[in-house]
Amino acid sequence: MHIHPERVSVLGLGAMGGALAAAVVKAGHPTTVWNRTAGRADALIAAGATEVGAAAEAVRAAELVVVCLLDHASVHEVLDPVATDLAGRTIVNVTTTTPEQARELAGWSADRNARYLDGGIMAVPEMIGGPGSLVLFSGPRDAFDRHRHVLDHWGESDFQGPDAGLASLVDLALLAGMYVMFAGFLHGAAMVAPAGIPARRFAALSAPWLTAMTAAFDGYAEVVEGGDYTVPGQQSLTFSDLGDIIDASVAQGVDPAAVAMVQQLIRRQIDAGRGAEGFARIYESLRSSETAAR
Repeated sequence: MHIHPERVSVLGLGAMGGALAAAVVKAGHPTTVWNRTAGRADALIAAGATEVGAAAEAVRAAELVVVCLLDHASVHEVLDPVATDLAGRTIVNVTTTTPEQARELAGWSADRNARYLDGGIMAVPEMIGGPGSLVLFSGPRDAFDRHRHVLDHWGESDFQGPDAGLASLVDLALLAGMYVMFAGFLHGAAMVAPAGIPARRFAALSAPWLTAMTAAFDGYAEVVEGGDYTVPGQQSLTFSDLGDIIDASVAQGVDPAAVAMVQQLIRRQIDAGRGAEGFARIYESLRSSETAAR
């Protein structure tokens, strides 16, 4: 594939920032790197990157400035002192922020005549540049299109829309599903541990089961979008009652909090007279406290 070299600077060389920089260097783009703490760029320098001692030097070295720091506050700590150098550049911020923080940074950047793209990385550092790596982007479409030939080196680039907060919103929503799934797995592992079943054996049983169950997502999405929880073929809320799981958990000496959360959502709808409707109706319990029982 023909490469169009573009000067790129990466601010922040933690595990993820280092992986992003490495992918860009490998693709042949002149890359400048900066990190608050020295000593993390040796491998990147050996691969062809240029390390600088100040964030301002890195910003001035490239049109595309990638920011991968700890949090929203750290982004301002690094960029505020170099604000006058940002004009005409594109900032790609892949630091985890809330949607409102992403929008604030977009407005802050626009006030300094810089383009702002927010990014949500749905991958661990080892996945960057390989199969399964997904990076969400939001902000000006022209900025995304202009730099996509660089961004695509990190994984599949998925543009969410012009609202700078969308990438963060979808990122956090996907992480919510991941953490609830992990909590469910760990709950199950705790349940079977007193019976002498090792966590690794339980993991071997869980992975294919949970993978198979993800096939139900599309059906749930169709029901939610249609708003009809009485469509035939759905498992009812009454049938989905998790009381037995909670009782068995307690009997095993396991805190049922992870499962009790789902049970509470189910009971809220059953108590509102919706027990015969499908399990997907807990979506209505989640939307807001005001609409939960409608």
